[in-house]
Amino acid sequence: MSRINLLSPRLANQIAAGEVVERPASVVKELLENSLDAGATQLDIDVEQGGVRGIKIRDNGRGIVKDDLSLALSRHATSKIITLDDLEAVSTLGFRGEALASISSVSRLHLTSCAEGESAAWRVEAEGKDMATSVRPASHPQGTTIEARDLFFNTPARRKFLRTEKTEFGHLEEVVKRLALSRYDVGFRLNHNGKQVYDLRPVQDQLHAEHRLATLLGKKFIENALTIDVEAAGLRLWGWIGLPTFSRSQADLQYFFVNGRVVRDKLVAHAVRQAYRDVLYNGRHPTFVLYLELDPGTVDVNVHPTKHEVRFRDGRLVHDFLFSRIHKVLADVRPETGMSGSAENPIQKQEAQIQEQEKLGLGHPGQARDVSWMSSGQNTQSEAQSFAGRGFSGPSNYTPQDMTDGARIAGQLGVVSQMSDFAGQFVSEEVDPETGEIKQVAAPVSSTSESYAGSVVPQTDIGTGRVREPLPREGVTPPLGYAVAQLHGIYILSETEQGMIIVDMHAAHERIVYERMKAAFYSKNVPSQPLLVPINVSISQAEADLVEDNHDVFVQFGFNIERSGPESVMVREVPVILINGDIESLVRDVISDLVVNGTTDLLQARANELMATMACHGAVRANRKLSIAEMNSLLRDMEVTERSGQCNHGRPTWTQLSMSDLDKLFLRGR
Repeated sequence: MSRINLLSPRLANQIAAGEVVERPASVVKELLENSLDAGATQLDIDVEQGGVRGIKIRDNGRGIVKDDLSLALSRHATSKIITLDDLEAVSTLGFRGEALASISSVSRLHLTSCAEGESAAWRVEAEGKDMATSVRPASHPQGTTIEARDLFFNTPARRKFLRTEKTEFGHLEEVVKRLALSRYDVGFRLNHNGKQVYDLRPVQDQLHAEHRLATLLGKKFIENALTIDVEAAGLRLWGWIGLPTFSRSQADLQYFFVNGRVVRDKLVAHAVRQAYRDVLYNGRHPTFVLYLELDPGTVDVNVHPTKHEVRFRDGRLVHDFLFSRIHKVLADVRPETGMSGSAENPIQKQEAQIQEQEKLGLGHPGQARDVSWMSSGQNTQSEAQSFAGRGFSGPSNYTPQDMTDGARIAGQLGVVSQMSDFAGQFVSEEVDPETGEIKQVAAPVSSTSESYAGSVVPQTDIGTGRVREPLPREGVTPPLGYAVAQLHGIYILSETEQGMIIVDMHAAHERIVYERMKAAFYSKNVPSQPLLVPINVSISQAEADLVEDNHDVFVQFGFNIERSGPESVMVREVPVILINGDIESLVRDVISDLVVNGTTDLLQARANELMATMACHGAVRANRKLSIAEMNSLLRDMEVTERSGQCNHGRPTWTQLSMSDLDKLFLRGR
């Protein structure tokens, strides 16, 4: 049997590099994070052959003094933490002190630095089996330059697993993009094989921050995004969330930052997905760039080798905060559809709209999903804002001519804002200062339409047939205007101050009926029914303990579940609406959700799916002729119904054509 030996410093560093240095992108991430921690405001990244041949990063940070240069390449040597208290409240991106040592063990690394206030610069490199360092004078302005060449030259097995140059540079570019999104006050310049890829200048205002977003993520994202900036219970959430109709087939446009650190966290993903679930088409993924700020002592960043995951001290609070705030912003959002296409060619624009609808699968409704029951939070800056026509400056292909579609979106978001303001007249809110939870009390939907002076004929409620009193057409025009005609028994054409709105009457009425059913169902205790033969569910002891600890969660939705043994529970009562479902499978799914996320909304989601199906069957059907009064009644109800921009399946319910859009179709003004 082999004897136990002490590993050489180089071999130990190479083993550590297996976790820290996965590919060239990992090197760039670690080095850029060090530069940001050093207070740099400008970062220049030069890359050769996807980073495999060479990586050179230069910053203008505080630099490293001569006496610390040798330690900089040593393992577990750092200036960012000293005591355990520092580790428990890390505020820097790096803190382990092993990145430089690991990188230097698998590449030819040279570090040149001039410390702040010093007149001389020094260069250090590590060589040999024992990683001995040598320091010599150099010429360099304040800051640090690190050059790593020939990555994995001494570990050919690792080098074989690298991908093509294009793939490796794609990963590297994504790292730069994430860090550029995390620090708008820092300039980033990226060159690949001598060709400039990015030249991002430092910005201090939202206008230029949106320009950076447009450059990195595409102008379509910023045109279809809503701002959010809310704070409660020691947490602050700000950033941009994409409209429900601006969704993706994969989760490739989702960026979440915790105290400036980009993370991929299951709890965060669950909260965002839950907030979007009732308005997103089945199988699509939301888009967002969000920033969560909280006390560093309440989040543990030392739980993953690459620091991509974090653990919150109070995960339930963070989850509910994220969900409620995003849900609050999305609740009043109405969709725009078909925003792609060329402004110079109206026919192509119309074709692009049709293609976009086909991509969304508008003829194939998916399963209805619901947003959780938690009330929305206080929003200090959540109203919809237009990012079009702001005159972004700087070198980019983001030209004013490209803002045509954005101007159209701006018009629709203006209607959204009007509808939100209108609905807000009939909602009172009580805010819990500790949790930030908002309890809303809304007036009956049918009564609110009378507050708009503008109906020229009596309005008839489609669901009840009740005739409303006529009101004179005076005062402010409602956001969705007045109905003028019905097209092919499917669409309602409405005239507004801005132009024309087209409404899918079945999809719109389906959402209205669905929201009314949910409000009625959850406004009182959920009715339950005892089972003639109780259902015994065998689970693990830990899961049985979890059921006991979360007894209130089940009671809230009409379940009566008791523990019947160390590894089993007995279901004695179930909600009436779920009486014909697979109760045992549902209970197991709920327990699994509690184990993974610490919270669950599956019970509500299952009940809402049934209500959504009933609402779909109960909504006004296609080819039913509606009177002008009934069409106006539907429009008024849409204006005060949350999430009326999408039906229960995530399909859009209305779109707008402004007068300028119509003029372009007929080449007016040319």
